[in-house]
Amino acid sequence: MRETVAAFDCGSNSTRLLIVDATNATLVRETNITRLSQGVDASGSLLAEAMERTFEVLARYRGACDRAGVTRGLLVATSAVRDARNGAAFLERAHDLVGFDATVLDGDQEAAFSYAGATADLSEITVPTMVVDVGGGSTELAVELDGTLVSHSMQLGCVRVTERALGRGVVSRSHDAAAREMIESELDRALLIEPALERVISRVRLVGVAGTVATLAQLDAGQSLYDREDVHHRVLTRAVVRHWRDLLSKETPEVRLTHPGMAQGREDVLPAGLYVLDAVMERFKVDELLSSENDILDGITISILQS
Repeated sequence: MRETVAAFDCGSNSTRLLIVDATNATLVRETNITRLSQGVDASGSLLAEAMERTFEVLARYRGACDRAGVTRGLLVATSAVRDARNGAAFLERAHDLVGFDATVLDGDQEAAFSYAGATADLSEITVPTMVVDVGGGSTELAVELDGTLVSHSMQLGCVRVTERALGRGVVSRSHDAAAREMIESELDRALLIEPALERVISRVRLVGVAGTVATLAQLDAGQSLYDREDVHHRVLTRAVVRHWRDLLSKETPEVRLTHPGMAQGREDVLPAGLYVLDAVMERFKVDELLSSENDILDGITISILQS
């Protein structure tokens, strides 16, 4: 019987699907902005409207799985569901909709899947590779050192930083300062909890995954229509990160949407993600970032096929 597997990612800002065949070749890859984390940072609970947006997308994804003949699958939820008091109820409904196992990943599990997916098609080099996953509610750092994956999850997602510090419109000086302080504090904490991360400062290949990096690559390419060849393994310099952070910070979300490559639904939170990305590059003294379209979804499908 032909094996077809699916991975579902209920993230803080987007809900995504990957369907692959037995060779891990992509059959379906889809992303929808659902902003599941809307208000979670302030209320501690998933809002009904945010859950309904996500459930509608998951129901469509189940239809895609039926059409593709998916035999096995896994749904994962990350930061927003981890942080919410009603996360268990959300996960139960999500499980019923897709018909496959559903679980909430902790930060280390999230980092491990992202690392496996992002590094699967990379060439080997002499320095370690660190994957940075800037999500909606959290940012994961993961690097393999001496055969062991060292990872840390920071409370620094683009939605969380937007809601707590930066704001959605033109960035004021006070909001800029608040965001920088929030980000630097979390980076200090990361290195305190995982001091092994200091070993890769100035000697690491940085690979970025998820929406912030993908949208930045699309903006840098200047392409309104998605072309994987233009963005997968695109080299993004720190100067590019800072250019787009500073430019978008001076604009309203409506103006940001006029840039070729800006994804609808990210225009209000992308500046915060770029603040996080720039701070990570500064902290680890990295001048270039490699964008990867392979991410947590790919790590999950690899895991399913190997099990």
